[in-house]
Amino acid sequence: MHDTDNSLKLGDFTTTSRVVLLSVLAIGIGIVSTYVAWLLLRLIGFFTNVFYYGKASTAFVSPADNHLGWFAVLVPVAGGLIVGMMARYGSERIRGHGIPEALEAILIGGSRVEPRLAILKPLSAAISIGSGGPFGAEGPIIMTGGAFGSVFAQLMKLSAAERKTLLVAGAAAGMSATFATPIAATLLAVELLLFELKPRSAIPVALASATAGAARRYILGLGPLFPVPQHAIFIGPQGLLGCVVAGLLAGGLSALLTLGVYGAEDSFMKLPIHWKWWPAMGGLAIGLGGMIFPQALGVGYDTIRALLQGDVPRTVFAGVLLVKSAIWCISLGSGTSGGVLAPLLMMGAALGGLEGSFLPHEGAGFWPLISMGAILGGTMRAPFTAILFALELTHDMTVLLPLLVAAMLAHGTTVLLLKRSILTEKVARRGYHLSREYSVDPLEILFVREVMRTNVVVLPAKATIDDLRHIVVRQPIGRGQHLFPVVDSERFVKGVITRSQLREVVDSERPRISLGDVLKQPITARPDEPLRTVVQRMAETGFTRFPVIDHEGKLEGMISLRDLLEARVRRLHEERQRERVLRLRLPFRERENVRE
Repeated sequence: MHDTDNSLKLGDFTTTSRVVLLSVLAIGIGIVSTYVAWLLLRLIGFFTNVFYYGKASTAFVSPADNHLGWFAVLVPVAGGLIVGMMARYGSERIRGHGIPEALEAILIGGSRVEPRLAILKPLSAAISIGSGGPFGAEGPIIMTGGAFGSVFAQLMKLSAAERKTLLVAGAAAGMSATFATPIAATLLAVELLLFELKPRSAIPVALASATAGAARRYILGLGPLFPVPQHAIFIGPQGLLGCVVAGLLAGGLSALLTLGVYGAEDSFMKLPIHWKWWPAMGGLAIGLGGMIFPQALGVGYDTIRALLQGDVPRTVFAGVLLVKSAIWCISLGSGTSGGVLAPLLMMGAALGGLEGSFLPHEGAGFWPLISMGAILGGTMRAPFTAILFALELTHDMTVLLPLLVAAMLAHGTTVLLLKRSILTEKVARRGYHLSREYSVDPLEILFVREVMRTNVVVLPAKATIDDLRHIVVRQPIGRGQHLFPVVDSERFVKGVITRSQLREVVDSERPRISLGDVLKQPITARPDEPLRTVVQRMAETGFTRFPVIDHEGKLEGMISLRDLLEARVRRLHEERQRERVLRLRLPFRERENVRE
């Protein structure tokens, strides 16, 4: 009865009142991250105007409308040179699209980000994108917001887990402010950055994202960022079958893009020159691609809007899929600074535009919208984030079901085709491994009483050394048992002794001293404790075997590290053991057997 009562005291969550402090700090970080997003967007506009139009202005313009002629080829080269030098002599962490760097800071660096990264990352990204780089601003903003959150956390006395929460809060707030997608930003944090779904982290991150989403309205304006024509609520079986096709094609394109980026990176690594020159070489590819298809330059928000409206010629679809994807893979593989979300949105929308020529007509911009969400789900391996992201970007709730089908199938396709995503591959290439599968630890839900051993050898506390010597000489004690509880006549535990210590005591020259006189207070476990608690106690103390006692202190059994593995064995059995539980019986055959 006691075990049941104590089990009822265990809560569903382990969150403490510290979440209140973290939430207050996260709200402040959300406001700061909104201004960081505003500043980065203004910097991108400034450098675009400087590089392509020779004027000092922060207005957001497209580099596709420049009149530089063939001199425009040199603009991305110049931007790549600057970014390469900033990375070489400033911080190498500015290279890449931001999210892998945030992952590495969380998993390996104790959520500590260099303060200078908060300055160099947005500046390098603005130069890279402003000089024509085919990237989005979201990756650098995620990393920059995370850097500000981390720096803020480092100024306070916080644990690594709390620093992680504030780092991710800044990252989510930056994305929320950029795209006006607070829910998708929160979900992105859960699916990609937090590696947990716990109130202690989800609540502060959600509040930071919501704060940035609200503050954005006064600083950057209202959403949606990409409005679309309203679509039908019900599309029918043919439309859903088209979503299956769109999901599979998006998954295939996601795999090709991932392979393309890291194939380009492998090619650059084989070059006999320092990596600081690689962004300039990637810039040359950007410049040449821009001469072929000018819309491939820059973030391309205007092109995405046009694709979702469904009023662009097919040459634009081909240009995005061929030119934009090629220069994006090459330049990103060169190690320059820029994000992946906006290019993926554009390429997904272009793929959907082509699909619209052979899939059922469901309204203007329908298939670009579905494929846009699907390619996000497949490339980033975050399908729920992709679905909500597409909905918040367009405010078209009628496509929820089609997005669910397409994004999940794209996700499933890339999971089966590739071991890692475009985000985790870079972390793996640096010698680390992370898993994207989250589940409840069986050690959390199993109790000590379910795996403890009750058939154990105990020693009496009043036994003298002479008594023990006779026992040890006459028969082996507890074959396979390395720790022996010492109890009194009522089974109250007085201490423990190991096999080697028992041998030393038996060989001593103090035969009249009782066993209880040489023992120390043991570290114990309770039958109603979750196994995870016992594992943590083992890690803290360094001991791997505990006597199990009830609430009065009486011995009930023993638990060791080997017993704890029983929980893992059960999980493996559930996952690998295949059996037929129900068997079908045909009644008419039984009647025939009876007649015979």
